Amino acid sequence: MKPVILTGKLYLIPTTLGDNNPLDVLPYTVKNTIEHIDSYIVENEKTARKFIKSICPEKVQASLSISTLNKRTEVSEFEQMIFPCLNGIDIGLMSEAGCPGVADPGAAIVQLAHKKGIQVVPLVGPSSILMAMMASGMNGQSFAFNGYLPIDKQDKKNALKNYERLSFEKNQSQLFIETPYRNTKLLEDLVNFLQPNTLLCIAADISLNTEYIKTQTVAQWKKSTVDLHNRPAIFIIHKQ
Repeated sequence: MKPVILTGKLYLIPTTLGDNNPLDVLPYTVKNTIEHIDSYIVENEKTARKFIKSICPEKVQASLSISTLNKRTEVSEFEQMIFPCLNGIDIGLMSEAGCPGVADPGAAIVQLAHKKGIQVVPLVGPSSILMAMMASGMNGQSFAFNGYLPIDKQDKKNALKNYERLSFEKNQSQLFIETPYRNTKLLEDLVNFLQPNTLLCIAADISLNTEYIKTQTVAQWKKSTVDLHNRPAIFIIHKQ
């Protein structure tokens, strides 16, 4: 009689949102999980190894099996990445920052795990989207994350006007992000394109020592100065 091989689990392992002590923002559950897992799917191997070492310094790096998942990874590689789970080996899925599967390519692996009957185990950790929403004072009952805005100026203006309209019509806060080096230009566009009484929250460097979170009207932002260059940030608008 053939022995039954128990399926491994896919652990969704959150990471820090910046260069701070992992155990300042992550529960010991994350450390305990990393202690027993040697197979990982990550966005960047170098930073993943650095994170693993920071939270579990006794871990032997040579024992790690790491697959890289990013925008250049072919869909045909996904099956091989998750194959160890079918042989009873637990796998850890990690994002470059924050929670895997949320605004993150790891969502494709999670979807495949469900199709294969592999148990998915999400661990508690920082989500910049949720933390920004918590701190914004806007509508936590109804909100939408919209990813990146268009780069073209007119397309960006149209998108912002559309989100502003949706916010007013649905009483729904609208969240989006931008590549950090474009943040300063985005703030300039926000105060120029949006209506003066629209609320705008900027949440930058969340959970870091340099954390900055502020909500005020667009009219008030026109009179404010804040350096957002190269600082990861979440932007939230709500038309009153």
